[in-house]
Amino acid sequence: MLRVARRLAFVMIMCSAGCGAEPPHKEMNQAQGALDAARAAGADKFAAAEFTAAQDALRRSEEFVAAGDYRQALNFALDSRERAQNAAKIAVDGRADARGQAERAIAEAATLLARAQSELNEPAVARLNPRLLKAPRSTITVVEKQLQEARTALKAEDYGAVAASLNGAAAQLQAALSEIDSAAGPRTPPRRR
Repeated sequence: MLRVARRLAFVMIMCSAGCGAEPPHKEMNQAQGALDAARAAGADKFAAAEFTAAQDALRRSEEFVAAGDYRQALNFALDSRERAQNAAKIAVDGRADARGQAERAIAEAATLLARAQSELNEPAVARLNPRLLKAPRSTITVVEKQLQEARTALKAEDYGAVAASLNGAAAQLQAALSEIDSAAGPRTPPRRR
């Protein structure tokens, strides 16, 4: 009975040693491919935490291969691949959200800009002293440039630059519209004769 137990123990040791006898190169390559795909999807910007965790897991896998612990290396390679794939999915959603926010910010600024320009062209406002409208005109010029920069950034898919370009533009235009309204004074309805 003791011989059978020893043989069984020996067979189990050999099997467990054989199961992790080779480095998990295939899985590590798959993890690297998933990381590359995630980076291409923008995961380094839109899913930074998950992407960094995937990179760290692959690095740990490489460390365990160097230490000869192929079982742990396999676990980390599989974890890296899964995290990278998850980061790619998160990045797609994050990129869509960022684009939507950028497009809304541009639309809001463009609408307010068009309204301000329209009010400046109204006959009653056009007859006013130009000094009264100097600040609103200056604001409109500045926001036109900001809007142009934001649209260029949107085309380049640099959504952070869109937000930076339009930072405060809506508030500035609202203030300009208030100044235009103040300069025009209260509008009284025409008298009936």
